[in-house]
Order: sequence, then C-alpha cells, then structure tokens
Amino acid sequence: MTRRRFPAVLLLVAAVLAGFALAAGGDADDPLISLDYLTEVFAPAAEDAAQKALDEAGEAVYEAAEAQWRAGVDAAGAGASMERARTWTQALLKHGDVLTLPTGSQVLLLSGSVSAQYETGAVVDATAGTELPSGGELAAQHRYLTAEDTTARFTVVSRTAVVEYCGAYHFSYSNATPDYNAMATALRTLHLFRGSTTGYGEGFDLELTPTRIQALVMLIRLLGEEEDALACTGVSPFDDVPASYWGAPYVAYAVQKGYTNGVGNNCFAPNVDASAPMFVEFILRALGYSSTAQTDVSTAASRARAAGVMTAGELAVLDTVDFLRADIVYLSWYALETPVAQNMETLHRKLEGMGVFTAADYRAARALVTSARL
Repeated sequence: MTRRRFPAVLLLVAAVLAGFALAAGGDADDPLISLDYLTEVFAPAAEDAAQKALDEAGEAVYEAAEAQWRAGVDAAGAGASMERARTWTQALLKHGDVLTLPTGSQVLLLSGSVSAQYETGAVVDATAGTELPSGGELAAQHRYLTAEDTTARFTVVSRTAVVEYCGAYHFSYSNATPDYNAMATALRTLHLFRGSTTGYGEGFDLELTPTRIQALVMLIRLLGEEEDALACTGVSPFDDVPASYWGAPYVAYAVQKGYTNGVGNNCFAPNVDASAPMFVEFILRALGYSSTAQTDVSTAASRARAAGVMTAGELAVLDTVDFLRADIVYLSWYALETPVAQNMETLHRKLEGMGVFTAADYRAARALVTSARL
C-alpha cells in the first residue's frame, strides 16, 4: 500500500515508537541499548509498527474522505439535471422509478411502497419527528425532508406508487417493468376505464385489491357494454345482490350474457376480493373461450395461456403477486389485442366497429404505453 502521512496520526506513531523504546531499554546492569540491537532489531520493528499504524489510521481517513467525495459527485451530477417544483406536485410512478431530491426538498407518499437511499446526511420524517435510515421505506401520508448535505434517492419498490414532491428534483424512469399507470390512462382515453373518487393518482387506485363487483363492472366497461348493462331490466338471481344495490343491473346483465354464475349458495359475493383466476375467467367467457359451464376457475390462467389470451410471462407473474387493480388494468389493456373466439377479430377491432372508439383513438392510446408486455 502507498505510504501516507497524516498529521492526525503523528501522536499514534510517536506512541508506537515510545512503546518499542521502553520494551527494548536497559536495566541497572545494562543501561544502554546496543548499536546492533538498535539498527538490526529495534529500528526495523519500530518502522513496521509505525507504518502499520499509519496505514490503518490513514485507510479510515481515506475511506471517509472518499465517501464524502462520492456523495459530492452524486449531488453535483444530480443537481446538473435538477428541475424545481415550487408547489407540491403529484407523480404517478412504477416499479424501479427513482426520484432524487437534494437538501431542502420534500416528498410525501400517497400510495404504494417507496424506499430511501443516501450515503451521507439524513432524511427526516417531519411528520413523526424521526430520522429515516437509508434503506428504510416511507410511511404513507408522512412528509419527508432531505436534510443538510444530503442527496437522497427515493425508489419505487411496489408495482405502482403515487407521490407528491416539492423543491428541486430529478426523475429516473425504469424501462424494465410494465407501466400500469400509462395503461390506465390509455384505457380511460378509450372510455373503457374510470377512476374512483380518490383524490389522488387520478383515482386509478392501482395499488388496491378490487372487489368482485368492481372487477365485473370493469369487464363490462371493457367490452363496451356498460350502457346495455345499465339499461338491463333483468333481476339479479343472487340473494346478496338485491334490486336496490347499485351494482344490481351489472350483475343481472352479466348473468344474462353468461359472464358469471356466482360463487354458489345463490350468492355473487360482490364485496369479496376478486382474484386473478376469477377475472381471467371473466375475460375468457366474454371473449368466447369459456362459459359458465366451466365451474373450476382455478385453471383459468392456464387455459388463457393455451388459448393465446395470456403470455407465459403474465402467467408466471400472476402466480406470484397479489391481485390488484393494476392487474385488471394490465389484463384489460392486452385483451384489446386478443381475437374474439367467434370470428377471430381482435377485441379492439370489434369495439371500433361498435363505435366505442375510432381506429385513430386506439392508435393514440397505444402511443401512451411504451413499456413491453410481460
């Protein structure tokens, strides 16, 4: 290792040399150190010990200085491309997207999961009055402040997230994961998806688990049949879906169309969480690849893969993640490219023929989604 000299460790070296001198000193009979011992034993050993002490202390100082230097380089690099939000601004993000904030900037997590990383300084949870360690995840509805001499990176670790930020900032967007937000926006431009009344994230609520009635309404809307459903005069056959229930027309219509036959015991279970097999079965029935005669929905995903409705990548992901509204959006978006079983015309062509949207509308919507299919 290259020898370094640091004023801060001179006392340490002196102490080492003094220790060797005391250890090698004479006694009453031999008060002096011999020249041979001094040159051949004491001096080499003292020099090695001193160099070891210098190296160990110098390495610590060097590493600390290097960490500070790298943090400065990172801050300068991020600062060169920083923009500034003078008021709280909202962003819809996806897995792997990174929001970089320098000293004084703030972030608020509205939904999803986001972790913080930084080398020096601190990120302060201003809501709780505590410090968030590097690698820790943000708590929803807590305001975080990037402290002095800190450049923090906030990385989305869930499939989607909604944040608000204020101050200097820079975004780095991932190209490796599906952009569920873009798909939701594209579907909404085609009148096939609506947000909720949630006051953030455009009401998409992609981080939430859908209920069975929400999934059914989304399916009917995807098929361009919502007006027909709302005009349906049929009566729901299920005990837990009375005529006074807001979703009763959708359920009655879905039964007439053969999209659902309930969950048994004369129930539809509208407020029970929807599952991936259930929604995939809805899609298969709506596209003509299955019917209510198929009562084992646990095989829906594998049957969808065999019919070409889903890819192997999608099948693998659905087997490993919680089923969210983001998944309904994803499956609905790619269902538009799926041929309908009766005539092998793609669903988006069928909807164009029905006048739900135009071919130009569909091309514009596709331009919004730049991420690759799983």
